[in-house]
Order: sequence, then structure tokens, then C-alpha cells
Amino acid sequence: MYEVAVIEDPAAAEASLDPMRSKLLAELVEPGSATSLAARVGLARQKVNYHLRTLERHGLVELVEERKKGNVTERVMQATAASFVISPIALAAVQPDPGKSPDRLSARWLLAVAAQLVRDVGALITGATEARKRVATFAIDGEVRFASAADRAAFAEELADAVTALVSKYHDERAEGGRDHRLVVALHPSLKER
Repeated sequence: MYEVAVIEDPAAAEASLDPMRSKLLAELVEPGSATSLAARVGLARQKVNYHLRTLERHGLVELVEERKKGNVTERVMQATAASFVISPIALAAVQPDPGKSPDRLSARWLLAVAAQLVRDVGALITGATEARKRVATFAIDGEVRFASAADRAAFAEELADAVTALVSKYHDERAEGGRDHRLVVALHPSLKER
């Protein structure tokens, strides 16, 4: 089971967004059968089986084992990941394009960049999984408390200067065999937990 999986297929995204199927995916972090799940989610076993078959068809759950119980074979399923992210590729016709209106200070542009990040890293993960390789990535996540809006603006300016200096130092357009990497740095207000 993967920790996080990216859903790129529109039909798989639609299947995962059904409230009951979403609930079943959450339950299937641990293996379960239609019978054991029916009691936990309050549905008839046949209905649970229907939803499990749909999730299986889209690669969101997989067979772990089959158990014989009299004349019946019980199928034990498990989610293929502990959590899922839906890639903007699933909404290809309306996925955001940060290149259309680059505005470093726009929250909507930041969202478009984040969507591009999900799309690109999802595609990298898919390719790496097929090739049985790992993807070389790096991320920093943290919080900063600013005393004022002026301090935040000064921080953003210094951060931009520092990143520009690092990119200038290490970027080599002529490097034979070099590989381009995308760099995303974002700053937004933290959300308070509810």
C-alpha cells in the first residue's frame, strides 16, 4: 500500500468522490471483506460488493486474499493507498495553467502553480512506479510568524533574492546530461485548525 497515490483517470476520480466509496476507501486502509465492511458502513453486503467492484475496476482497491466459507468465496480487499490526491489531469479540459496569468502575489496563481505541482509530481510518480525507480524530490514545509505586513513583504523579497542567487549559482544551461528541475517556493497564511 502506498502512503499517497495520485488519481489521474477521470473515471477513477469520479468513482472515488462518491461518498460511500470514499468511506469504503477510508475503511480499507486495513483489509476487509464486503461482509465486515457492511456492518461498519451500514449497507447491505451486496451494495458494498458493488462499490468494491467499482473501486477495484479503477485500481483504488486490490484483492489481498480469498477465503472459502462453505460454498462462498469471501474476497478480502485493501485500498491501494492510505490517501489519494486527484490530479488536475483528471479535469484536463479545465485544469489550471499558471502560464496564462503569472502574478507572484495572486492567491489564484499560487493555486494554479500548486495544481501544476500535483499534476507533474503525479506523472513522475506514475512513470517511476512503472519503471520501478524512485523520483528525486525535495520539499521544505514550515511556518513563519510575521509581526507586520511590512515584515512579510521584506521576507518575501529577501527569499526571492536568496533563491535567485542560488539558481544563478547552480543553473548550467550547457551541462551535458544535466536534468532540468522545477522549483516552487510559496508563502501563504496558515489555516487555523478547526
